[in-house]
Amino acid sequence: MNPYYILLIIALYFGLLIVISRITGREDSNEVFFRAKREAPWYLVAFGMIGASLSGITFISVPGWVEAKQFSYLQMVLGFVVGYFVIAYVLLPVYYRMNLTSIYSYLGERFGTAGYKTGSVLFLIARVMGASLRLFLVAGVLQMILFDKLGVPFWLTVSLTIVLIWVYTSKGGIKTIIVTDTLQTAFMLGALVLTIILIGRHMNMGPGELVRLVRESPHSRVFFFDDVNDPRYFWKLFLAGVFIAIAMTGLDQGMMQKNLTVKTLKDSQKNMRWFSIALFIVNVFFLALGVILLAYADFRGWDLAAQGIKGDKIFPHIAVETDLGFWAALLFVLGLISAAYSSADSSMTAITTSFSIDILDLNKRYPPDQRKRIRKLVHIGVSVFFIIILLLYSVLIKDQSIINSIFTFASYTYGPLLGLFAFGLFSKRRVRPWVIPVAAVVSPVLTYGIAGLPERMGWAYKFGFELLLVNAAITMLLLWLGGLGYQNKK
Repeated sequence: MNPYYILLIIALYFGLLIVISRITGREDSNEVFFRAKREAPWYLVAFGMIGASLSGITFISVPGWVEAKQFSYLQMVLGFVVGYFVIAYVLLPVYYRMNLTSIYSYLGERFGTAGYKTGSVLFLIARVMGASLRLFLVAGVLQMILFDKLGVPFWLTVSLTIVLIWVYTSKGGIKTIIVTDTLQTAFMLGALVLTIILIGRHMNMGPGELVRLVRESPHSRVFFFDDVNDPRYFWKLFLAGVFIAIAMTGLDQGMMQKNLTVKTLKDSQKNMRWFSIALFIVNVFFLALGVILLAYADFRGWDLAAQGIKGDKIFPHIAVETDLGFWAALLFVLGLISAAYSSADSSMTAITTSFSIDILDLNKRYPPDQRKRIRKLVHIGVSVFFIIILLLYSVLIKDQSIINSIFTFASYTYGPLLGLFAFGLFSKRRVRPWVIPVAAVVSPVLTYGIAGLPERMGWAYKFGFELLLVNAAITMLLLWLGGLGYQNKK
């Protein structure tokens, strides 16, 4: 595909987002930026959350996952669904009852300043690293298929991307994102479905034949119950999915900030129910695309493995570098940037919100006439920080098979956050303030040591994403020990 066509698509895409931001950002206030005045329709939030949850990682990596691990990822997605229902009926009632802007304010009520600041810092670390990893993968793909051919260096690609995201989120914040995420999710899902149809036509297959192809493929096996040592083992992935959903959605300011823009708890719960169902269906389509991509490679007689094309590289290679033609490349680029930027813009806004409210105590320490200016400065600072992190990744990361890295990293960063919230919700024990940040640091270190234990001991078992549960359990144990003999005078 001609790189100038891709450049034109990106320019038009961002142009549309900026127009939307001008409409939704006419009222430039912190109440709009942080909470959209709690006037967002639940169905827009639910639909937009699909794109924000999936990101460019899903768009590229889930189809690539099929080659090595079949449909085993769907076991984790089933766990996500259960986790989303826990969020709807356990966490959201707490957030709405307390009328929160930042969900970490709950930790302040439960544990005091130490818990509040610790939870906020854990989120900021987790969100910055996770969001930048997602964006780095997409930026690398765009660099490969477009900007390298135009002679544009990676640092300039990254900088322009972040600046454009800042431009369309700087005024309307979460209100703008609710609308742009809806649009971006529509683009992404449209690109997914049309890509499947297009590849089917190249193989002379209609919808029914494609369904049969996927159903009969050896790559479409979903359930793995036979070997507990297998990383695809059902209970490992399912339980990890439950708690990853709770941690990375229910305890994540970026995702919950969208839910808290909905006026009532009932509508917010309705949003989570429909979102969970829709997300499951969408992931089925992405996995089916993985099977269809492999089938198309066989149909054309290509040996992808011999060419070093595997995992995350399969979808970009077939869509852009082969004979599928202009429309396949167009759909891939449109779907990729839609998935990528619906996640990145949410992250930048959520980090701005959390840093402003939780770290700077914006609404308590500053007079009303200064709050908007400070929020704008924080938003600029977050954008610059993202650029720096992405440039560091370009030096440090060579292997771009990132979906495993995202969930593994989440096990270490969201684990203490999950343990802190769980201990707060299901225990009334008070904890010495200094124990909370210590537990948040010590538990990931101990988890890392436990993760390597099977290999050192020569065991067949290998830890996977269930490390999140280990991390959370260690955090809760340390908090419990930190409360022994302690009487809070509050």
